[in-house]
Formats: sequence, structure tokens, C-alpha cells
Amino acid sequence: MARGGNRPSAASWPPRSAYLHIPFCHRRCFYCDFPVVPLGDRAGAAPGQPGSASIAHYLAQLLEEIGAAPAGPPLSTVYVGGGTPSLLAPSQLQQLLGALRRRYGIAPGAELTLELDPASFDQNHLQGYLAAGINRVSLGVQSFDDAVLAQLGRRHRLTDVQEAADWLRAAQGRGQLSSWSLDLIQALPGQTLGGWRQQLRQALTLGPPHLSIYDLIVEPGTVFERLEQRGQLDLPEHDLAADLQECSVAQLAAAGYGHYEISNYALPGHASRHNRVYWSGAGWWGFGLGATSAPWGLRQARPRTREAYGAWLQQTLQQGEAFAEALGDGMPFDERVLVGLRRREGVALQALADQAGVSAPALAALCRRWQPFVEQGLLRREGPRWRLSDPEGLALSNAVLRELMGWSEAWEPVAAAGPPPSP
Repeated sequence: MARGGNRPSAASWPPRSAYLHIPFCHRRCFYCDFPVVPLGDRAGAAPGQPGSASIAHYLAQLLEEIGAAPAGPPLSTVYVGGGTPSLLAPSQLQQLLGALRRRYGIAPGAELTLELDPASFDQNHLQGYLAAGINRVSLGVQSFDDAVLAQLGRRHRLTDVQEAADWLRAAQGRGQLSSWSLDLIQALPGQTLGGWRQQLRQALTLGPPHLSIYDLIVEPGTVFERLEQRGQLDLPEHDLAADLQECSVAQLAAAGYGHYEISNYALPGHASRHNRVYWSGAGWWGFGLGATSAPWGLRQARPRTREAYGAWLQQTLQQGEAFAEALGDGMPFDERVLVGLRRREGVALQALADQAGVSAPALAALCRRWQPFVEQGLLRREGPRWRLSDPEGLALSNAVLRELMGWSEAWEPVAAAGPPPSP
């Protein structure tokens, strides 16, 4: 990285967001490489069921980690993810949120999100979560097709999704829930354009204020990777995957959803405030097994297994410096650009370069690498901002981001041949 000049102080990014990782789930989905701990399909049903002791032990560790963290300003967003956080009893969730309140405080009007898995909670659990302070829910649907859900290794079925959505709409109507989101996966094995249009129609019928639509990525070590290696995973071709993305953008735009980030769509006023923290380059606290924190913009990952996390926590408690190693100059320039380009508004490239101390020749070299994408209409310069066009640029964002990473790894401060494009 070419850096120099004045750099921002670590204290200029006081974290006002927190992520809590709950690693437990009923089973590992066939595409999942998250740090999770499968407990079996009966886990979390009632006290005394298999897995309850494991959950209680982990929550005690999580509470210790929160208590050992540095103090900071009141939190404006909290996200409880996993895994399947809806395996927690409402009282257990209340304990965690209470620990955050004691350590930081929670600002008035804060967004508190909980991931829920269909078929892992009932109305009583939902009411308990809302009473604990949750005001936003992310519902992990992935597909409305029962055969596809089985193919993904999911436990829930369409009837579970419909029932859960009914409960969430009712809670929102009563003013108990500010917003809720529905997650889907596109470019699944065997998916067709017509089938995807039907999936989107079903999603819109449920009326979620927010939709997250992720492309399937075949991750190392997953069941899907093994199937792909055997030639048993019928993934869509590149052109079809691009058509699926264009279909999502067009169909959701017609229904009033703004495409505010590569994978996220929202009705006005329902964009995820917490997720925008990640994409803005601001800092956040991260707690729990496998969680990534960036309290001053510099990322720090916790161990991904229970044994390693427990050992790390004990060492941290002895040293009393849970986040000391993360102190630094903030998120590097290339990472801030990478996450910023995911957003509809893009990035103010020159301002980010000035903040990070990136030299003029280095920035000019990046602009030259991006010039072909500008000429193709995939990347746009609008005043001081650079952004990916929608849907073409967002659909092909990996190509633009690869050039950014190549620049970061290979750039050397040499004189430019001729006048470079202006950033």
C-alpha cells in the first residue's frame, strides 16, 4: 500500500455498533462455511433439551468478553447473528443486551437486529425477543421451494416461512417491530430465470420492508464444494447468473425497493443501519466465536472453534486488553474503497485517499486501472464520487474489485506516462 502524510487518529472512529455471534444451529447447511456449532434438530426446543448446556456455557463466555471490552459511547446499532440466534431463550437474549447496556449504553432509537430462522421460534419466543428490546428481524428464508430447501440442507419449509412472516407483519403493524428483512439466495443449482421470477413474486407477496439477496458462493470445505468436485452441482452459467441479478434489480425496483448495496434492497426508510456501518468503513465491536471486530477500523477476528475461542478469552481476561492489538490508524484505504463500492452511492475517492495518505501517483495508477470499466459504463465518476452502475456494474463488481486488489499488491511509485485520469 502506498501511504504517507497525515493519517487519522484511531480515536476518530469511536465504535457505536456491536455484533454478537451466536454460533449454534440445528444443522450445518450444505453451502455454509460460517463458524457454527450444530446441535441437532431438537436443540433449543426447551430447557433440558440437548445443546442447552453448551449454549449456557458459551453465553457465560460471551458475557465475560463483553465485560472485558473497553468502554465506549452508547450503541446506535446492535446485530445478533449466527448460526441460529433464535435457539436462545428470550431471557438469554435479554442477558446479552443487558450486558451491552451496562458496558456502553444503548442510544435512544437504536436499531437492534436479531437473525431468526423459520421453524426455530414461535409467537411466544418472538414476543419475548421484542420485549427484550429487539426492533428489527432478519428472517433466513433462502428459498420458497421445499425441494430446494432440502437440497440446501435447510430444516424449515415454505409453511414455516409463511407463518413466521405473518407473525412479523403483525408485530410491525402493532408497532412492536420497526422493520424486518427476508434473505434469499440466487444462482442456486438448477435455477432458471422463470423460477427466480416466481421466487421474487413470492417474496413480495409476504411484504418484507427489506430484502437481502445473495449469490451462492461455493466455499471450501462445504458439502457443495464436494458435490461440485464430483460434477454433481448444476450451477447456472455466468450469463444466466447476470440475468438473475438484472431480474432482481428490475422486479424489486418496480415494487418500490431501492438497491442501496450490492446484495440489499429496501423500501424507503428501511435500509439496514447496522450493515451500512460495515460498508462505510466505520468501526464496530465484535463479540463471540469467529466474530470479526473493527473497533477503530482495523479488523480483528476471533478464533473459529470453541476450544480456541475459550483459550483466547482466558488469555484476554488475564491480560485485560481484549481490543488492544486492534488499535491502529483505521481501516486501510483499499478496504475502505472495497466496502464503499458495494454501496449505491459509492466512494469519494480523493477524500479517502487524502485521509489515508495515499500519494497522487498511487491514486493515478488506480484510476488508470479502472479506466476500462469507466469506458464500458460499469464504473461511473460523478463529481468527486466513484460508483458502480446499476445493475451492470454491481453485477460485475468482482472485476473492478480485483483491479483494486491488484493495485494494492503490485503498485510501485513510478512516473505516469502522460496525464492520468482525474480521480
